[in-house]
Amino acid sequence: MDVAMSMEMLGVLFAAATVAGFVDTVAGGGGLITLPMLLLAQVPPVHALATNKLQGCFGTMTSSYAMLRRRLVRWHQVRGLFVASLIGAALGTLVVQHVHAQALDVAIPVVLIGIGLYFLLAPGAGDVEGRPRIGSAAYRSGVVPAIGFYDGFFGPGTGSFFSLAGVSLRGQSLVTATANAKLLNFASNVASLAVFIIGGKVLWLAGGVMVVGQVIGAWLGSHAMVRGGARLIRPLIVVMCTAMVLRYAWQKGMFAGLL
Repeated sequence: MDVAMSMEMLGVLFAAATVAGFVDTVAGGGGLITLPMLLLAQVPPVHALATNKLQGCFGTMTSSYAMLRRRLVRWHQVRGLFVASLIGAALGTLVVQHVHAQALDVAIPVVLIGIGLYFLLAPGAGDVEGRPRIGSAAYRSGVVPAIGFYDGFFGPGTGSFFSLAGVSLRGQSLVTATANAKLLNFASNVASLAVFIIGGKVLWLAGGVMVVGQVIGAWLGSHAMVRGGARLIRPLIVVMCTAMVLRYAWQKGMFAGLL
């Protein structure tokens, strides 16, 4: 499929991807920025999801490389989780091409509100390593593929979900959980993108322009995350979760009576 775009619109997509790459690396939720922009450019929903995965894949690849290079993540500790996320996302992407994502309209805002409140009302959460609440096997075989499935099925907020799971369920520090989330999000993006490519859903011109922006934003975000630590990550997670909930409310016309 070919969607004609002006140079101005491609420039807007590049700028949106750059900002999204930074935000997604630090807190997750970059899809909140890029997906609406693709829809604004008159890209059909499934093609918008596919193209969003293309550019998001390069952003998470860049931030994952930065986390591994700085040894905030050890590959041997996350490779099983990486595979679990990959499998979950592949299944989610297969499903989304055949069903409506409207089933998530109620569930996702509730979950996002919960994530935002967790980090807002528990300011010390993730400051230091804690005791795991579930075992590594249950986390690997249940939680991670479920989040990966969501990413393949819909996507926005996946990084925040992975970060929250690492802190609340595995007792990780917020910096460690966020670093791990980059690799798990990269796995889910790769699997989802592969399925979309096979289905011929990716718009390569728009996606290529956004890839450049994503790589720049993710590189900047990786450096900011390492230097800012939890002081930067926590408020950004709260802000992005709040923004995503407001976007859902706006889409559903919940503010119509107030205007």
